[in-house]
Amino acid sequence: MSYRYEAKGPVLLANVKPIAFGASTPNGPIDILINADGRIAEVGPSLAVSTEVQRIDGNGAWISPGWIDLHVHIWHGGTDISLRPSECGAERGVTTLVDAGSAGEANFHGFREYIIEPSRERIKAFINLGSIGLVACNRVPELRSIQDINLDRILEVYAENSEHIVGIKVRASHVITGSWGVTPVKLGKKIAKILKIPMMVHVGEPPALYDEVLEILGPGDIVTHCFNGKAGSSIMEDEDLFDLAERCAGDGIRLDIGHGGASFSFKVAEAAIKRGLLPFSISTDLHDHSMNFPVWDLATTMSKLLVVGMPFDKVVEAVTQAPASVIKLPMENRLTVGERADFTVFDLVDADIEATDSNGDVSVLTRIFEPRYAIIGAEAVSASRYIPRARKLVRHSHGYSYR
Repeated sequence: MSYRYEAKGPVLLANVKPIAFGASTPNGPIDILINADGRIAEVGPSLAVSTEVQRIDGNGAWISPGWIDLHVHIWHGGTDISLRPSECGAERGVTTLVDAGSAGEANFHGFREYIIEPSRERIKAFINLGSIGLVACNRVPELRSIQDINLDRILEVYAENSEHIVGIKVRASHVITGSWGVTPVKLGKKIAKILKIPMMVHVGEPPALYDEVLEILGPGDIVTHCFNGKAGSSIMEDEDLFDLAERCAGDGIRLDIGHGGASFSFKVAEAAIKRGLLPFSISTDLHDHSMNFPVWDLATTMSKLLVVGMPFDKVVEAVTQAPASVIKLPMENRLTVGERADFTVFDLVDADIEATDSNGDVSVLTRIFEPRYAIIGAEAVSASRYIPRARKLVRHSHGYSYR
């Protein structure tokens, strides 16, 4: 069946199976009629509607609340690694993108004007603790010293942009903070407490130690790259760290995948899930250096969690209900007449695709999520997985890498 179809309401979504709509999720296939104003007009099985309505037959595909990617980098033109929202948004089945700290207080106004406001996807953001954000990611670290942080300006920028900013982002690894260790996490937590918003912390090469970070965080805060395979930062190489992560997750600290180019391990994820420790949310950490290899897109990242043992329904919840709670996006009554339409239509299909984690380990994906449409208001956007281009060897001053 061809899915290269784009419509603007009124639209009838026919023969779709709801999932992840909470306790009120209907059983069995339904139809959804969306008015030209983008709001739900009618929901039910086999709706009889006017022939003037543009009909999209889901042929039994799944429909969920619109997928949310809780960790992307989309300050395109404002940082040297960011993608355009269109590269990882609606055309990949994702209706909400959450930028994880690309912009700091010094340049958030540009991110708002040139990215958030024009985008058809819903865009939210974690503001970087460092003033410059990820302007020249890693080449010019944003947290080298206390001079890189302006607490007063962060408070001012949040006040001016509270409808867009959902939290504070801190990258806590030695390639960013050097010998500063865990101190930036403490400063970020203080600001998050003042503003009553969560903090997302990147864990990586220690210091800071993953353990130290968890001990600072509280309920509602997020650890991204939770299943990384880096030496000194893997929850599976240290039983005390695993126990601490398990306890913190039980207390409401949210474990986020944040796949990225260096931060997801099949082995760590499979071992943790086998022991009952599931991630709270699944996100990609997509940027220009991770999209072509090894991440691709959110659907493929979801498929990777499926292959290491995460249940299908939990995977879908981890890109809908779970991240929605982080950004305070209401999820009740998403299938109610009068609500604005925000859905992802997708299939789960048999496959035989080799996928790679951030450590270079390969796993064969035998079942894969295939997005078909992103429904944003009255617009039905054809969606599909990203097909990576051939990798090329790039020379750097310190050696070579694949891009």
